[in-house]
Amino acid sequence: MNTRNESQMAEFVLLGFPSNRELQLLLFFVFLGFYLLTIAANLLIIGTVSIDFNLRKIPMYIFLCHFSFLEIWYITATVPKMLVDFIADNNIISYKGCIAQIYFFFALGFTELFFLVMMGFDRYLAICHPLRYNAIMTRKLCSRMAMWSWICGFSSSLLLTIPSSRFLFCGPTVINHFFCDYIPLLGISCNKTFATDVICYALAWIIILYSFLFTTISYVQIIKTISHLPSLLSRRKAFSTCVSHLTVVLTFYGTIIFMYIRPTTQYSLHIDKFVSVSYAIVIPLLNPIVYTLRNKEIHDALRKIATHGCRII
Repeated sequence: MNTRNESQMAEFVLLGFPSNRELQLLLFFVFLGFYLLTIAANLLIIGTVSIDFNLRKIPMYIFLCHFSFLEIWYITATVPKMLVDFIADNNIISYKGCIAQIYFFFALGFTELFFLVMMGFDRYLAICHPLRYNAIMTRKLCSRMAMWSWICGFSSSLLLTIPSSRFLFCGPTVINHFFCDYIPLLGISCNKTFATDVICYALAWIIILYSFLFTTISYVQIIKTISHLPSLLSRRKAFSTCVSHLTVVLTFYGTIIFMYIRPTTQYSLHIDKFVSVSYAIVIPLLNPIVYTLRNKEIHDALRKIATHGCRII
């Protein structure tokens, strides 16, 4: 019982990116820039869709608003603590804080996977069944799909958080990462068992690969439908409506499959720490950029908002 109590009251040291003071300050401003730009870009998407009457009626943009809101909290789960650690004398996080970070990081990450599936299904209906799209993808169905994405994501995270809360720590509590991730925490646990390894591995396979499979099925059907369109112009126009989502899918799934679809014995924390920067910090900034750069409706809405604002001034 004493060992258990001591493990629950333990503090962890996040190793982060060990370097000299000057480099630490440089990294602080670089990641602060990423964080602020991510927040601003996603708020811009949410604000644009909310203001434009036409966009907020379209299911794709309802999903996009949820996705942007999700990205704001996804990057907030890790970056603010990391920024504090760059300028603090010691990179300490409490036991409860560590478990909470694991829960919210995976809850938001799993929710993002479910939203990518839903958004892929929406593009499938729009391209493969355009005449039935409005009858099937109603605002009521869209809201239910969004709600279940949030519920499933936050519920699935408990399957990792509960085992994490039962880890015991007998030696140094130094986590070789810039945030509390399940794998590094498992690596320093002294009661790691084959069962805990299997739980992590199985959960990664089930959620990541099955969501990727469903998204892939949607895009196989989309590509088949596009390839049968009569003209090159119509094929380009159809593909342009889903290329943004496809780009987000490939970048996000590519990094998380590399990170989590492996037995934990094959992890190299020094390499994986830098890969984590990609899916935890860089991709949340790229997603709103990808969705806005290639989206004519967003461009038109921003232009109307800017023009209306200038007239008021």
